[in-house]
Amino acid sequence: MHGLTSPFGQVHKMTIRSKTLRLALLLSTILVAIIIIVQLFWLQKIYRYEEKQFNINVSKSIKSLYAKMELVNDVSDIVQKVIENPKPDLYLVRIDCTPNLPVLWTNLKEELTDFDVFTDCKAAVYNKDEKKIVGEEYIDLADSYHSPINQDLVPALNRDYSYIELFFPHRGQYIIKQMAFWFGSSALLLLVLIGLSASIFYLYRQKFLNETQKDFVNNFTHEFKTPLSVIKIAADVLKQEDITQHPERLKNYASIIAQQTSHLQSQVQRLLEIAYTDRTSLSLEREKIDFVELMQQALDDLQPLIAEKNAYVHLYKPQQPYIINVDKAYILLALINLIENAVKYALQPKIDITFLEEANWYNIQITDNGIGIDAKYHKKIFDRFFRVPSGEIHNAKGFGLGLSFVKKVIDAHGGSITVKSEPQKGSTFIIALPKN
Repeated sequence: MHGLTSPFGQVHKMTIRSKTLRLALLLSTILVAIIIIVQLFWLQKIYRYEEKQFNINVSKSIKSLYAKMELVNDVSDIVQKVIENPKPDLYLVRIDCTPNLPVLWTNLKEELTDFDVFTDCKAAVYNKDEKKIVGEEYIDLADSYHSPINQDLVPALNRDYSYIELFFPHRGQYIIKQMAFWFGSSALLLLVLIGLSASIFYLYRQKFLNETQKDFVNNFTHEFKTPLSVIKIAADVLKQEDITQHPERLKNYASIIAQQTSHLQSQVQRLLEIAYTDRTSLSLEREKIDFVELMQQALDDLQPLIAEKNAYVHLYKPQQPYIINVDKAYILLALINLIENAVKYALQPKIDITFLEEANWYNIQITDNGIGIDAKYHKKIFDRFFRVPSGEIHNAKGFGLGLSFVKKVIDAHGGSITVKSEPQKGSTFIIALPKN
């Protein structure tokens, strides 16, 4: 509860392993994301390469066509002036005369095939004098998509020279088809990564469920340990031979047993609810109560333990009531946890309980003279299963659940809990709850 040392460091190691597993899951997710991003980057690079290769192949086809047919007057100048590429899928091939069209279409198909351009092409011849298309042909190649091409897809572009127009309507699809291997390997890699991620998540989920089950057992052990200890102490007192000679004392300890038994019954359902739900906050049944009277009830419930340890407890009661709207059972259990800590973790317990009022808050301070907590552990002690890994008291066993539960209760009420402590100088826990 106080999160103090004990030989039970194995529980703390379980927490470290759990955090390590969550970190591994996070790093794996980041790594998968990086791999996917890198894969997409390389797919884009490959697409750009295939685009460039397509342009090179088309250019080679055109230059070979020039070598086969007399399309320009000065063949030596064709490299600089023959090809214009106004759009990615459109090529204009400069000519000085109108060629024999049937021969042109045949030669063009041969050249495109020879240089591995296997997508359909709409070819047309534009005459600068007539300023119109004078001939056109649909060239159906091996990987053509056999979809009709509308005349509007290849409009005549006004130029001051005649040209052969080559339009590749399915250029993008053709390039993607050329990348089939890369897409297939990338998809396979993605499936493997998804499977790996799912496996890691499944293992993490199984680990989480296992910890939830252990959490329930630990919560059950912890939350019922104190009432059972109180009942045992009270029962031992009632077993004394002279107890019948002290009727008031007999009545008092019998009443304590009855109260603690009722408390145990009321907490069974609550602990089950905590253990088997994933809610971030507790289900509260609020009612207006006096904070001071609730603290007194917590002290009364722990009276056998206080008496056994010969603890000195001083409750500084304010003159006016501190009315708060809270779940009585939860807040009572949180106060019992804190007081029990203060009693357990001191050789000769001395506890001061003080109430303070601020603008919109009621504060309660519980100060003890225990062994204290190093500053570097002040935040960690509120983590589930955490126990401070050093100290001299080993007779107080626990699972590092008490302060975690206390914080969960206080947070659910919109409040806060902090600690001020130094080794060998005791601790002060400060609870702040909103008014009304």
